[in-house]
Amino acid sequence: MSRLPSYEQQIALTHAPLIVAVATAALSGQRPPELEQALDQSAANGWTDLVAALRRVLAGERDEAVLAGLDEEDMAIVRAVLRGIQDPDTLPDPEARPDPGLAAPGLASLVHGAARGDAQALQMLAGIAEQMTAAGGDMARLGGIMKRLVDGERDAECLAKGMSAQGESLLLSILEELGRLEAH
Repeated sequence: MSRLPSYEQQIALTHAPLIVAVATAALSGQRPPELEQALDQSAANGWTDLVAALRRVLAGERDEAVLAGLDEEDMAIVRAVLRGIQDPDTLPDPEARPDPGLAAPGLASLVHGAARGDAQALQMLAGIAEQMTAAGGDMARLGGIMKRLVDGERDAECLAKGMSAQGESLLLSILEELGRLEAH
């Protein structure tokens, strides 16, 4: 049976192009203009703490202090960069994309934890829902129903309103996984 990628691995896959670009620049000592533009754009989009940490790495910092003050997702990105600097073979494939099928168990687990009062799960879920909402389409609709899922809503027909078949399929997978979690 294959092992599902961890949450941190999913984050690394999602942000692989940035991770690879920063690690490569740190290793070579060269900062391509495209990287600077990407960092400036990320900062303009609100990722200021992450960009500050990545700039520290680019300036030569390699210890855990660079992680201070970062949220879990930002820490995962910076850790992947630091690992990639130490061993380039650990860098994620920038052409790979996270498997959406693996999203259902992770999201269901966070919804389940948040519904049971796990503050960390709630915080992580809120961040993911915000990103999903910004993505538009089915992801925005799914991000928009996270609170309803945490509050116990399980009516698939009601929750899936306005989703494509693919979005509805992901929602049904989340609901199925929630059913398993709630049965235990």
